[in-house]
Amino acid sequence: MNEMLASVFFSAFGVGYFIYGKKQADFLMLGTGLALMAYPYFVPGLAMMILVGIALMVLPFALTRFS
Repeated sequence: MNEMLASVFFSAFGVGYFIYGKKQADFLMLGTGLALMAYPYFVPGLAMMILVGIALMVLPFALTRFS
């Protein structure tokens, strides 16, 4: 049950990232949004799902800030 809730949570953020990336023509946000929507199908376990989800959510901001 908790894995399903985490999956919905991160997928919802993925939809937001995807829509923002599409409107701004920002391919990093667009790709991150797609990854956030798809990765819960491939990552087993709640802890790993949360860690990967947080890493993907922070990735675009870290790459633009530190590059």
